[in-house]
Amino acid sequence: MNTFNIRGIKVHPFGSFSEVIDYADSRKGILVAVNAEKSMNATQELIDVINDNIGYCDGAGAVKVGRRKGFKNIARTPGCELWLHIIERFAGQRKFYLVGSRQEVIEQVVRKLRTEYPEIDIVGYRNGFFCYQEEQKLTTELELLQPDFVFVAMGSPKQELLMQRLKQHHPQAVYQGLGGSFDLYVGNFKRAPRLLQTLGCEWLWRFIAQPSRIRRIGPYLRYAAALYSGRL
Repeated sequence: MNTFNIRGIKVHPFGSFSEVIDYADSRKGILVAVNAEKSMNATQELIDVINDNIGYCDGAGAVKVGRRKGFKNIARTPGCELWLHIIERFAGQRKFYLVGSRQEVIEQVVRKLRTEYPEIDIVGYRNGFFCYQEEQKLTTELELLQPDFVFVAMGSPKQELLMQRLKQHHPQAVYQGLGGSFDLYVGNFKRAPRLLQTLGCEWLWRFIAQPSRIRRIGPYLRYAAALYSGRL
């Protein structure tokens, strides 16, 4: 598949959730959400991880760049929805492992998934707070349990760097970084209204709904300036 470039990051121009899932399932590797914040803040180490795996358009800004570069059928595929599309397709057929968030949140996530998808095979889960020795234990568990999909919700770039390390030991899985999606799934905060999502302004809603995020607005403003000045 052809890709386009945003500040050194290779992005795949998928046109639907199904396209993302089919591509990842056939090739394995790490699904990495590409958005304004990640594009502006990515270190070379993170760029290398993305380019070695599967970057997809999580943010509206990435879609706009892709369309300017000729990919007219490209579509936004938010990561907070993508993982649930994966579960809807493969629950009852594949094995899942979940990592991330606080212990009470990950337990809520597992309970809700097992209620909504009674056939789901969650072979293991753990919170996102652990030391080196516990990471080694996680690696051993993945090698033993052989999950087909591993969801990691720890925030970027921590989750991507962890998944890259885990992938070295268990390359047969599809990994996806989820950021705050576990908290969203159990209702600890809400997504933007559908109209704002359609307008590509979901990023702005996050700052309104979570004022503590305001210190992170800089990359979004810089991205917008670069986008509309033709520098992306």
